[in-house]
Amino acid sequence: MSVTLALAGDTMLGRGVAAMLEITHEPAAYLSGGVREHLAEADLFLLNLECCVSARGDKWASRGKPFHFRAPPQAAELLAELGVGCVTLANNHALDYGYDALLDTRDHLERVGIQVVGAGADEAQARRPVILSAGGLRIGVIGVTDHPPDFAARPDRPGVAYAELPDRVPAWLVESVAGMRAEVVLVTPHWGPNMTARPLRYVRSAAETLVLSGATLVAGHSAHVAHGVAMPVLFDLGDFLDDYAVDPELRNDLSLLFLVTFDGPRVARLRAVPIKLEYGRTELARGREHAWISERFIGACAELGTEARLDQGVLTVRGQGIS
Repeated sequence: MSVTLALAGDTMLGRGVAAMLEITHEPAAYLSGGVREHLAEADLFLLNLECCVSARGDKWASRGKPFHFRAPPQAAELLAELGVGCVTLANNHALDYGYDALLDTRDHLERVGIQVVGAGADEAQARRPVILSAGGLRIGVIGVTDHPPDFAARPDRPGVAYAELPDRVPAWLVESVAGMRAEVVLVTPHWGPNMTARPLRYVRSAAETLVLSGATLVAGHSAHVAHGVAMPVLFDLGDFLDDYAVDPELRNDLSLLFLVTFDGPRVARLRAVPIKLEYGRTELARGREHAWISERFIGACAELGTEARLDQGVLTVRGQGIS
């Protein structure tokens, strides 16, 4: 019973990418053939969708919020054609264009068969996990974010599954993880600030609590930079597709696509594929850029006591629970 998950980080289909989507939603325009070949190895593909998908709404009025991301409805078709099976909307852009746009996002994604976690019409829906099935394996997915508090869903208001992780992992989240009836429990948190090179202390503490509560795998995002791995925690998946400005030192345009293979409930293999983000298009990293992201990831893993090595151009991770 072997199942492979593809996990991608922050995926932003608004702004410049939205302009491209008005012309085409053909997968080849956004992901190179090499990236799509790696995605084809997976039984399920999950990512963090860092925008709303809607033709409606007004910009969320919040002091100090500089960016508002909205993709057109055809973004849902692109994600479906790329093979995405589930997205988390638990992040700081799900409500960029208000409640109607958030609800439209769920509707457009569900229309094309993509499951949604982390945001909804009310607190109960936002916090509700989903169960995915592949190869006879049940995979429970929970999405949560630690920012911003004004996006938090309430019992009578749409929003995101918000948890004040810098304080502690809240009881509702611990109970949700512990109560999952699935062989694999994946928690995907949007945690910590942008543009950090390694996980903050509170992120590492929250990850430990989630694992002790029963998470089989924790896969985080938010930094826009891929962090190291301390199994079973992928602290940050980095970026996957966007039009973002590039930090010359942290190189948020160089990232990783993660492929996690389960043998039953056990992680049997973890691979990380180096990728290069151009403006609205992602390709396999090559040459010096492949070497840069590989060296950086190997070092980041080593800081966390994990061994990563290159194997035919793909990074493989060895750690607790991996054969």
